[in-house]
Amino acid sequence: MALGIEAIEAVRSGEIGKVFFARTWYTNHRPSIGHGKPAPVPEWLDYSLWQGPAPERPYKDNILHYNWHSFWNWGTGELGNNGVHSLDLARWGLEVDFPRRITCGGNRYHFQDDQETPDTYITSFDFGDKAIAWEGQSCDPHGFEGAGFGVSFFGENGSMAIAGDHVKIYDLKDKVVREINGKHDDVLHFGNFIEGIREGKKLNAEIEEGQKSTMLCHLGNIAWRSGHTINFDPQTHKIVGDSNASALAKRDYREGWEPKV
Repeated sequence: MALGIEAIEAVRSGEIGKVFFARTWYTNHRPSIGHGKPAPVPEWLDYSLWQGPAPERPYKDNILHYNWHSFWNWGTGELGNNGVHSLDLARWGLEVDFPRRITCGGNRYHFQDDQETPDTYITSFDFGDKAIAWEGQSCDPHGFEGAGFGVSFFGENGSMAIAGDHVKIYDLKDKVVREINGKHDDVLHFGNFIEGIREGKKLNAEIEEGQKSTMLCHLGNIAWRSGHTINFDPQTHKIVGDSNASALAKRDYREGWEPKV
């Protein structure tokens, strides 16, 4: 059994009692992306196709291959880049879908360069009776529980931390009462996805669940970009009473790429 599946089963079976809160995090040591200069588009790149539905922007030498994550025109910052994975685990363990209130604070502190997204930020999601927090540190690799990526669950009888390739369950006196060692088995998940396509087998994570976790990332970014707390209606799936924030819930499309439903 994959490490994550066994860990979430422990949470949902009640090993730490009723669970109220999950802390998620991602840390790295990314360098500055510098200040891009206009440059010829590489011969191997169809830059127009690469930009997809995004409004076209002039090509610069600090966009590819990875730095596009740091520009709002194409990317979603570290929250949408890596935060989605731990937020997905947190939602799975807490058994929550849509938040009521979202806050996000932080900024670009480490470098003065072209990056538009924060390098340091904390986002919180209030679900009414439960909550999730995500912390991102793009330029400082020190994380929690000795790992740069993870999720900790906090319940009435203790806590559980998924960090790297190990899981520790603690009682309320902070004593380790059980450990789970293993690995994150991508082969298992990719295999399940292929079997779903070829054989119609049930997916471990339906696409709708991925959409819910992705929505958390977008809402966190909207809260940061608007500069204030966002209220969200879990029933209508819309931002409440905030036209400026609501405008950020959809993107500008390049002509000819507008979605048609």
